[in-house]
Amino acid sequence: MELKDKVVVITGGASGLGQATARYMVSEKGAKVALLDLNAEAGAETVAELGEENAIFCETDVTSEESIDAAIAAIMGKFGAIHVDINAAGIPLPCKILDREGVASGLQKYATVINVNLIGVFNVMAKCAEQMARNEPDEKGERGVVINISSGAAYEGQVGQSAYSGSKAGVNGMNIPAARELGPLGIRVNSIAPGLFGTPLVKTLDPKVQDSLIQMCEAPKRMGVLEEFAHTCAFLAENAYMNGRVIRLDAATVMQAR
Repeated sequence: MELKDKVVVITGGASGLGQATARYMVSEKGAKVALLDLNAEAGAETVAELGEENAIFCETDVTSEESIDAAIAAIMGKFGAIHVDINAAGIPLPCKILDREGVASGLQKYATVINVNLIGVFNVMAKCAEQMARNEPDEKGERGVVINISSGAAYEGQVGQSAYSGSKAGVNGMNIPAARELGPLGIRVNSIAPGLFGTPLVKTLDPKVQDSLIQMCEAPKRMGVLEEFAHTCAFLAENAYMNGRVIRLDAATVMQAR
């Protein structure tokens, strides 16, 4: 799909990987972006940076159908279409199976992670796909592209990541059935499983912690650059033969147990 003047919805778009992708889509690809996030201040600042002609911010709870419906209505009202959906919103809340006293974890923390990281992804994907299906197909028959953000933890989760890893494995598990269902409508679905990236949040960690994480990266032995993630999102949107697959973007990293 040619991205110039296309409308890209990005959840988690006011910070980290989502914000970097929004910047890349506007500056490098000439796209329009819709930022869905809970951080209204950061969202407004990002829109001001990118230009109101290129961006819209919608304060959004991805776990709420009503919230997503309101965001979709606002996006359609401003830009008139949705072509790409990048679901980058997520929470890495730790959740052990047993606590230090050997007591089973309550379900609330686990459910919170699943609701945001998996149910939230499905919620936004479905609402965006509804609008994509109404687009006129391009010369390759494409109407839309969905890119769901998974994690390397979907494969090698660390201790305490049962909820997070389970949610991200679920994201990957949606690829094939979603691609099969939406493909005849001209909508492709893929996911990215990123490894260690130098987001502002990661950069706040103690340098010793950062170094220990980098040591798990095989080659290159460094954190990923945010633009490398954004470039991968653009590749998945632009390459019409990529469908139903997961790209592991992680420098051959295999996470250790701790």
